[in-house]
Amino acid sequence: MIKKFDFEKMPVVEVVNEIMVDATKRGASDIHFDPLENFMKIRIRIDGSLMDYAEVPNTIKKNLITRIKIISGMNITESRLPQDGAIKTTLQGIDMDMRVSALPTSEGEKIVIRILDYSMSLNGLENLGFSESNYRKVLKMISVPHGIILVTGATGTGKSTTVYSILQKLNKEDTNIITVEDPIEMDIEGINQVQTNSEIGLTFATALRSILRQDPNIIMIGEIRDTETAKIAVRASITGHIVLSTIHTNNSLNTIERLLDMEVERYLLASALTGIISQKLARRLCPHCKTKRPTNEYEKSLFKNVLGKDVNEVYAVNGCEICNTGYEGRIAIHEVLLINQEIRDAISENVPKEKLRELVYKADVVTLLQDGLEKVIKGETTFEEILRLIELDNDIKGEKFDLKTAIKYTNISNTQPNIQASNISRPINNEVIKDPSTNM
Repeated sequence: MIKKFDFEKMPVVEVVNEIMVDATKRGASDIHFDPLENFMKIRIRIDGSLMDYAEVPNTIKKNLITRIKIISGMNITESRLPQDGAIKTTLQGIDMDMRVSALPTSEGEKIVIRILDYSMSLNGLENLGFSESNYRKVLKMISVPHGIILVTGATGTGKSTTVYSILQKLNKEDTNIITVEDPIEMDIEGINQVQTNSEIGLTFATALRSILRQDPNIIMIGEIRDTETAKIAVRASITGHIVLSTIHTNNSLNTIERLLDMEVERYLLASALTGIISQKLARRLCPHCKTKRPTNEYEKSLFKNVLGKDVNEVYAVNGCEICNTGYEGRIAIHEVLLINQEIRDAISENVPKEKLRELVYKADVVTLLQDGLEKVIKGETTFEEILRLIELDNDIKGEKFDLKTAIKYTNISNTQPNIQASNISRPINNEVIKDPSTNM
């Protein structure tokens, strides 16, 4: 639904304030100001999906951009270079903390405002959607006195929320916690937080070297982006520190491979790595209008092969006045790997990727697909949403599920528009499927 503003009568200051307040109330994570030839389009991202919000005439566009740049502390005379800023204010009784990015495009500057929401982090680790077994593994990880714990996933999958929740759990009076972040997203009392500044040479790597002389118990690195940071982080975890960080990979196996690609020595990685938490965000079914439907043959086959369960009914999207789309909020899908001695030996001995994959998924691991399908059974999300998010060939250790199989059992074009062929068309290893509960 497009929102209408009376730009002739309404001051630009009020327009910007109204956009930020309304987007926050709607639960948006981002506000996009997209310059086009004839007007500027405003879109907001809710539950991971962008939707049109308003249109701004070109006569107002420049003033609106200038207002956003002023309140976010940017240079209003510079429009040829990318800029970053921040907004921290209270409007209509709502505390707002936002990150702002300006990017020059052929049609003018594109502005994106990210709305930071700390509510999930403040709710605690136990409220992040971990299954009982995964939650126990995470608690075991953070109880190890030293080692590196990595939270992995694509941009916008809630990695920072998980990291901050772990920090809250570890934040005790007898513990010295130091973080290096870019930017600092959430101020936590009792934790020493360092903001990087590449312009003056304060990078993750240089900050880390100094932090190691600050007698830390726990070090949090906002993101492992390069070889130098990866090596220092791994060495820090070996010398008696808990190191917590994020990295952009899809699952546990890819994370190990990425660190090895960053030239971290195998023997160091093998002894340093404590655990890996991989996650994605799926849209949560609206509890007010979700309805049950029978599963089709393809879905039954997937549930049986992946979970070893016969599932005859799942919940489906309906849509009501509260949610409009059938979804309300998002839920995390997790894969938690606690590194065991067998995996350490395999990393150290440079075993082939196939053997390492077998060891990783033979360990006590619930894959992203398994965790997602369990949440489908519980009615927290939909089957279509899980297939949209997860590549089956990374998670099924068995029968070949391809596009022909899917079309045979389901009328994808009519009933499941969200399923993309790329998610189900690639071949899967032709191993014999085992019951995941037996770990065999």
